[in-house]
Amino acid sequence: MKRIGIMGGTFNPIHMGHLLLAEWAKDAQKLDEVWMMPTGCSYMKQEQGEVSPMQRYEMACLAVKDNEGLFCCDMEVKREGYTYSYETFEQLKASYPDTHFYFIFGADCLFSIERWKFPERIFASCSILAAVRGDVSMEEMTAKRDELVQKYGADIILLPFLQLELSSTLIRKRVAKGESIRYLVPDQVIAYIEEKGFYKDEID
Repeated sequence: MKRIGIMGGTFNPIHMGHLLLAEWAKDAQKLDEVWMMPTGCSYMKQEQGEVSPMQRYEMACLAVKDNEGLFCCDMEVKREGYTYSYETFEQLKASYPDTHFYFIFGADCLFSIERWKFPERIFASCSILAAVRGDVSMEEMTAKRDELVQKYGADIILLPFLQLELSSTLIRKRVAKGESIRYLVPDQVIAYIEEKGFYKDEID
């Protein structure tokens, strides 16, 4: 079966940390491709008003356009109403029966996923690739993985990753202060942000 990683997020904006994790996961699990999937209307986060879901998707497309193994998927930004991961993975599984999907996310999501809508349906539709970073120990991650495996029959793979103090919030604040985001964000995404005038009114 084809092996495809799915990396979701608001990507507001997408940055080098997102891209590094996608590349890291692709190599570690010998994935055929990784699809970056910007969220539509997330029920767990307030929407950043000045940037539309489609504009976040366009930034993600610009970020991966020169990487043959990374692609963008607009499934969630086109969906009406709130975005739920269980719906996404059940739709992917039905649409691509010859593909095994891996849900790529950070350590924090492994500890919060039980608060998501129908987590048991997420685990039934895909494998989990959870990045292990310095902010959570391998022992804590292993214990949480074992708990979720026992409770849900989940397939969870722990992925050692770099400790990066990089976030979309930091980038938006730097833009608002007139500070450089070079080397934090792909150049083509920086050009798009400057062209649209995004994040200049970011509030702490």
